[in-house]
Amino acid sequence: MKFLTSFMILLIAVKIFSQTNFPNINQEISKGNFTIAAKLIDETIQKGNLPKTEILNLEFQKEVMDRIRKDFQGTREEVIQFIKKYYPDVNDNMISKWEADGSLEFKIIDGKKFYFNNADANLFRINKIAKNQKKKIDGDKPDALDEYLKEYLPKVFEEVEKGNSRLVKPVNLKLNYTVTVKPDVVPEGEVIRCWLPFPREIGRQKSIKLLSVNSKEYVVADNKNLQRTIYIEKTAEKGVPTVFNFVVSYTAFSDMYKIDPKLIQPYLKDSDTYKKFTSERFPHIAFTSEIKNLSKQIVNDEKNPFLKAKKIFTWIDENIPWASAREYSTIENISDYCLKNMHGDCGIKTLLFMTLCRYNGIPTKWQSGWMLHPPEVNLHDWCEAYFEGYGWIPVDQLFKCCHRPVGDSSNVIILMTRLVFIST
Repeated sequence: MKFLTSFMILLIAVKIFSQTNFPNINQEISKGNFTIAAKLIDETIQKGNLPKTEILNLEFQKEVMDRIRKDFQGTREEVIQFIKKYYPDVNDNMISKWEADGSLEFKIIDGKKFYFNNADANLFRINKIAKNQKKKIDGDKPDALDEYLKEYLPKVFEEVEKGNSRLVKPVNLKLNYTVTVKPDVVPEGEVIRCWLPFPREIGRQKSIKLLSVNSKEYVVADNKNLQRTIYIEKTAEKGVPTVFNFVVSYTAFSDMYKIDPKLIQPYLKDSDTYKKFTSERFPHIAFTSEIKNLSKQIVNDEKNPFLKAKKIFTWIDENIPWASAREYSTIENISDYCLKNMHGDCGIKTLLFMTLCRYNGIPTKWQSGWMLHPPEVNLHDWCEAYFEGYGWIPVDQLFKCCHRPVGDSSNVIILMTRLVFIST
């Protein structure tokens, strides 16, 4: 994949999610001619006689193009200005090389080249030579999260080894969540309906209590919902922002698993759970020829499910650097995008892991929530993998297999403070 010619890279750069039943529209979208495509979509809808589902799909294509425009606003001048701090003599040949190898992500939109909003920063995350150059200028500063983990994780080991539970170090947290709609974005008198993520009660997070909501009109989804939310509605007022707020408290535990690969039992392959979580789920979990070839390279002749998953995890960790990501809804196949571009954020890397695992007969399912441990407070995605004899085990591609500084801990998995509101 790294040896694609510049011409092929350019084709990939302008190809986007363009699946309508109208070839002329698809052609303009694939060329990056968004203005023309949007006009054709409007004309097609105005002609009438289209099913509602077709209209919704066409309108979605306009939304996708709008989101791509918002994600790709960087100009060449802005990118060069950022890069000059680390490469004062940056030139056209260097820019072209980085574009060709995927280090600088761009798109051609309406005949003009626009860079992904974080393309300049991502260059120094994706490209190994550029990353080292940045270290020379900025210094090799220790990662704050790694420093925290070095101190915290040994304490988790100690508590687990002293007691009989894998759930240790409970932390009582209070989350104050606010979303604000700007004044007059919604006409006066109209009801604004807002769904905000709400934590699920699971083994490692308990005692969830809703402390306050700034509206009488609200509903909290039942805990059985795999994507749990709190619904709040308010009426828009002229000249006034509409604020949605709730406060919730809960108790979170660090969760530690010590896996012995020899104790992994055979899967019950006739079970509905096994079939569901080892199947393809289009468009993002697809067993493409690229997935099959990569799987053969990584897994080779390994038979043990846990060791297979560990090989997949390690390959992604060593070959796919973290980089800021564009809007997911604009990516046609996220796991394929990860392979073609050889970088991704937590969710993109997770979907590649899930796809490779499912292809190898290892059940996986998506997890999403917040990271709420020092020094990170951020939205986050990870997954769970199922191993017969152990159950569902959390797997987080943002972290190494284990951060324990001493001892043989290669098969230890620790999940720290996560606030889970999506589990599928």
